[in-house]
Amino acid sequence: MNCIIVDDEPLAREAMKLLIEEAECLQLVGSFNSAATASDFMEQHVVDLVFLDIQMPGITGIEFARTISKRTLVIFTTAYTEYALDSYEVDAIDYLIKPVEVERFQKAIEKAQSYHSLLLQEEKEAIETIAAAEYFFVKAERRYFKVNFSDILFVEGLKDYVILQLGEQRIITRMSLKAVFDLLPKESFLRVNKSYIVNTAHIDSFDNNDIFIKSYEIAIGNSYRDDFFEGFVMKQQRW
Repeated sequence: MNCIIVDDEPLAREAMKLLIEEAECLQLVGSFNSAATASDFMEQHVVDLVFLDIQMPGITGIEFARTISKRTLVIFTTAYTEYALDSYEVDAIDYLIKPVEVERFQKAIEKAQSYHSLLLQEEKEAIETIAAAEYFFVKAERRYFKVNFSDILFVEGLKDYVILQLGEQRIITRMSLKAVFDLLPKESFLRVNKSYIVNTAHIDSFDNNDIFIKSYEIAIGNSYRDDFFEGFVMKQQRW
C-alpha cells in the first residue's frame, strides 16, 4: 500500500517513518507537515493509506479526514485519547497513541491490509474489461452494462463512485476515477482535473480555463493544464 504521513511535528514524522520502513506491505510516498500540502499531493498521486495527526495548526486531522475518499484509508496518530470518538465518526481504520508501540502499529497495519483487500475486490467486481478494447462492462444497479468507449462524453468522480456520462444516459458505479482511467484508451481520454476525465473526440470547444462538451462545462485544473494543451491541443495542430 502506498502511504503518507501527515503530522506537524518533525520528530513524530520521523518516528512513524521508521515504523513504516519495517513494514514490507507499506511504501512511504510522502511526508507532510500540514493537511494542505498533503491534499495537493493526493490530487496527483495514488495514496492507499494516510497516517494522520489530529491536532495540527490550520486544518485539523479530523477536518481533513472528512475530505478524503473512503478508498483511501486513515489511521490517526495522536497523543490525546479524547479524540478517539471523533476518529470513528470519520470511519478511521484505527487510532494510534503516540509514542506508537511496534506491536500496536502492526495490528493497525493488519487491519488496514484487510480493508484494502476488500476495496480491491469490490473494485474488481465492479468492472470487467474486454480484450477488444472498444468497450467494457460496468456493474451498476445489480446489472452489467456494456459501455462503448466512443459513447463516453466524460467520466466524473464523486467520492467513492464514478459517473459515466454517455449522451442521454448516466451510469453510476462504485469504483475509483483512477481505476476507470487505467482502463480507457489514452489516445482518446484525458484527465483534466482531479474529478473529471474527458473523451477528446467529443470536445466541442475550449478556452484556457474550461472545456465544453455539448451543454457541459468542465474546468481545466491548474495542475492538468499543461497535459491538456500538450496532449490534445498540440496534437490537433500537428494534424
